[in-house]
Amino acid sequence: MQFESAYRRLEITQRWASSQLQTIRLLYEACKPGIVGMTLVAALAGAYVANGGLLPLELVLRLFFTLGPVTAGACMLNNVYDRDIDRLMIRTSKRELASGALSVRLGFYVGLALTLLPLPLMAATVNAAAALLTAGAAFGYVVVYTMLAKRRTSWANQLGGIAGALPPVIGVVAASGGFDIRAGVLFAIMTLWQQPHALSLALKYRDDYARAGVPVVPVVKGVFATKVRIFIYALILLPVSTLPYFIGMTGLLYLAVAATLSAVFVQKALNFLRSSADCDMRLFLFSLTHLVGLFAVLMLDGKPWVH
Repeated sequence: MQFESAYRRLEITQRWASSQLQTIRLLYEACKPGIVGMTLVAALAGAYVANGGLLPLELVLRLFFTLGPVTAGACMLNNVYDRDIDRLMIRTSKRELASGALSVRLGFYVGLALTLLPLPLMAATVNAAAALLTAGAAFGYVVVYTMLAKRRTSWANQLGGIAGALPPVIGVVAASGGFDIRAGVLFAIMTLWQQPHALSLALKYRDDYARAGVPVVPVVKGVFATKVRIFIYALILLPVSTLPYFIGMTGLLYLAVAATLSAVFVQKALNFLRSSADCDMRLFLFSLTHLVGLFAVLMLDGKPWVH
């Protein structure tokens, strides 16, 4: 009898543990770990460059320990707020909050805690300027983009792009203690790069967005107007991506790689504009290659900063 009672208690404990692990897994997925990873890599590149081509390991760990949770929390709050339109889109209908697999209340409180609680710690262990920029990025993504702009205007991507362009700036500010021309250049590159990247993806899922009533550019302006914007943004990005060389951040290697990658991006955007295709995922994938290549060579060829 005692053996049977102990077995039942063990079984109940195992079920409880399994349930908790499942909840943790759902929370992890709702944090959009891919976006968190990209944010941390971009911040790492900014910190590396601002530190004169050296990796400030202790600083990076403090930055990651605080920036990572804030990014995860903002992503979770985005999922909480967008769960109604996510249900209407094939691409997002299986997300944890949209599908009902994760409690909305739990998602909201965990997301809020992850977003707010690390900020004072960042101010204390990194610096106040980095914490302020991180708070601004979270506010821009959750409030400005998700709650105010996404369902109302086709300019939402441009507004959201401001928040998305801040991670390398946060890295620079974390390492240097203040905003300088390097941070401004990285911000400009990221802001411009995000537009053709996001618009390429919006073209592929324009029917999804239309079904959910989200006024992205392809839905409001049409396919051709979106293709024109992609080309224009890629064209402007070409000279801007070379600026790190001209302000003394990098050497000739960066200039050659940035000019080549950006020129290829422009050519691909032009080919897409001239084609009859409604979307081109090869262009979308190349945009990722372009960004990774820029940041990799930026770190490889970065030079000590001379004021």
